[in-house]
Amino acid sequence: MTYGCGQSTSTPGQAKVPAIAVTQIVEHPSLNAVRDGLKAELTQAGYQPDQTLKWQWESAQGNPSLAAQIAKKFAGDNPDVVVAISTPSAQAVAAAAPKLPMVFSTVTDPLGAKLVSNLQKPGGLITGVSDLTPVDKHLQLITQITPKVKRIGVLYNAGESNSVSLVKLLKAAAANQKLEVVEATVANTSEVANAAKSLIGRTDAIYIPTDNTAVSALESVIQVGVQNKLPVYAGDNDSVERGAIASLGFDYYDVGRQTGKLVVRVLRGEKPGEIAVETPTKLNLTINAKSAQQMGVTVPEKVLSQAVKVIK
Repeated sequence: MTYGCGQSTSTPGQAKVPAIAVTQIVEHPSLNAVRDGLKAELTQAGYQPDQTLKWQWESAQGNPSLAAQIAKKFAGDNPDVVVAISTPSAQAVAAAAPKLPMVFSTVTDPLGAKLVSNLQKPGGLITGVSDLTPVDKHLQLITQITPKVKRIGVLYNAGESNSVSLVKLLKAAAANQKLEVVEATVANTSEVANAAKSLIGRTDAIYIPTDNTAVSALESVIQVGVQNKLPVYAGDNDSVERGAIASLGFDYYDVGRQTGKLVVRVLRGEKPGEIAVETPTKLNLTINAKSAQQMGVTVPEKVLSQAVKVIK
């Protein structure tokens, strides 16, 4: 779906209206919150979408091939800035529209994704906001809530470089905490339910990282967890709202606003390659006590007292 038009325009006697093109790999609550935060920050800075700013938005609907097509379309539209929400979308834009300034958001590992070669001085036409999640703290949270857990199943799309980076970090953190990681990989959302079922009997809990494919089909994992009393944890707080037991995560609306600040800097003339890649700093603990009960888990009061939000 597209809103607005792509190319910067002006008429005699009028100032040029800047244009941005926004793309995300799929629609799910975290990525949508980033988009909403981006819009809010742009509006506050005086760039009102479809009024004082040409705004174009496209979702790839979870399809990498469509993400590439969108990136090629943006290259032809020639906006002032492209905002790519998610690693797959950012990689698609970098490949198909290398001459366009890009600000990425929710990219787990910008170096591993080969978007930039240096986080402090990216160079070129790319900068953005990374949402590398603290997997070591997530494991600590899991063992705080369910101390008997020794084997943790992780469900992800091995085709997403962001997820590959996260799982590598997860394995290292698990080894330090004497935990075993059991992998279940998928290629698309239709495979998520069966992948979750494959973890029954092989794991003591399931962890869903910030993997776009797995998060898009989260409800099917939650169903497996409830039916089999298998605790499901997540790497983002929006997934807790949807049924995971707990997460220590970023507010993705705030991530969107942080991304918007970088976009404004580019629109006002700064070169993306001279703007350091940023990361969110604030972590919020969210707990779904109702889901915990359905999965046979009692969350300790000590943990509950630390939560910013408890869903009952």
